[in-house]
Amino acid sequence: MGGFFQFAKSSIGSKVLMALSGAVLLLWITGHMLGNLQIYAGQDALNSYAEKLRSVAVFLYVVRVVMLVIVLTHIVTSVMLWVENRRARSSRYAYNNTVQATVGSRTMIWSGLLVFVFVIYHLAHLTWGQIHPEFAHLVQKLPGGGERPDVYSMVVLGYQNGLISGSYIIAMLCLWFHLSHGFSSLFQTLGLTSVKYRPLIERAGPVFATIVVAANISIPLTVLLGLVKPAVGGLP
Repeated sequence: MGGFFQFAKSSIGSKVLMALSGAVLLLWITGHMLGNLQIYAGQDALNSYAEKLRSVAVFLYVVRVVMLVIVLTHIVTSVMLWVENRRARSSRYAYNNTVQATVGSRTMIWSGLLVFVFVIYHLAHLTWGQIHPEFAHLVQKLPGGGERPDVYSMVVLGYQNGLISGSYIIAMLCLWFHLSHGFSSLFQTLGLTSVKYRPLIERAGPVFATIVVAANISIPLTVLLGLVKPAVGGLP
């Protein structure tokens, strides 16, 4: 165990842990995006998806704990490497690096921390029900009797608030900068690239980031434009 912590504290170990945790987060972000997009299939589809997640509550809590550990690992190793780079960087090196670096690479630490803060806010809004608690108890009446939580209407009603939608859009723009550089950096750190394929992977980062962010931003935008509407109390 001591050997692992020594490895984790080393520069190479921190980079590997940051890349591995980042890879898991990329998979989670992709899955979360696909789940969110079910809002376009309507109230019944999104609420059925949420109900399936609640049916495996124990597994879901285990996943949440694991994801919390992964997120903290990603943050701690990122900060450690950022501090180390700041200490080691000479003024000449800093100038040359700034010229060659992208905006995404220069702002990784800040975009990541801003996204983390937003995730806490997002959980308080749509998972813990502490923001707009009046929406947390909405239910969908089912044909033949019975009811279930109306996640669909809770999401739509929440995003009808311009400030909430605005904060979400800003957070997603921060996520774009983080993903656009982090995607290719992950492959490089884990040795999964080569001189031949590096340009392709570097181009894939912004493409992947654009797909994820555009899909996520489309939800509050379509709500604000009135293209997606709440269906409180029953099927649309």
